[in-house]
Amino acid sequence: MPSRSPWTCILWDVDGTIVDASEGILRRLTVALEHFGKQPPTRGELSHWIGPPMYDSFQANVGMSPDEAREAVAFYRGLNKSEGYTAGAQLYAGVGDLIHDVAAAGIPQATASSKPEVQVVALMEHFDLSPSFTAMVGATPDEHTLSAKADIVAEALRRLRAAGVDTSRPVLIGDRHHDVEGGRECGIPVIFVGWGFGWPHESEGAQAVVDDIGQLRSHLLLEDAGG
Repeated sequence: MPSRSPWTCILWDVDGTIVDASEGILRRLTVALEHFGKQPPTRGELSHWIGPPMYDSFQANVGMSPDEAREAVAFYRGLNKSEGYTAGAQLYAGVGDLIHDVAAAGIPQATASSKPEVQVVALMEHFDLSPSFTAMVGATPDEHTLSAKADIVAEALRRLRAAGVDTSRPVLIGDRHHDVEGGRECGIPVIFVGWGFGWPHESEGAQAVVDDIGQLRSHLLLEDAGG
């Protein structure tokens, strides 16, 4: 049965929404923070690091200055590049199938991630999702010039419009309060997923909260009874 959507385009956060890259992130953070004489996070503390730009997290979580944070980001990304951007990353169950189904229904999609764009593209290609996206948008390599969620969402919408996409009814899917706040700044509703790294209170302000892929599917795809 054909599907349609209440949305003209769909934007996706990546870390904690499409991909679980926590294993590699924790490993690289441990190496980087020990290199700079800082205490690495426990797995339970990893939620403080996944979601915001790393440039911000090095300052907020271990008290680095902006200059120190830039140096730490460069070191961390060097580890990431040498290890491979997709090392240890896994798709959340069912998300890949849903992204393919949304694309098959003719609904344009884009990523809107605070991850560096080169990593976003590598991950989407690795999981064979890149053909389903009209645009793959992430942060600039320094994670400073373009890193705020609202700016990344705005850039994703700009690229979609440039590709001829109707952006009159967009929605953003994410797992952290940064997604909710970034969507609000851009006037875009947010669907908050419960399988990522956010705490339940971070969903405040989201249009909807979903706990599993079936619930998310029901918000994105409507069966066309006339089909």
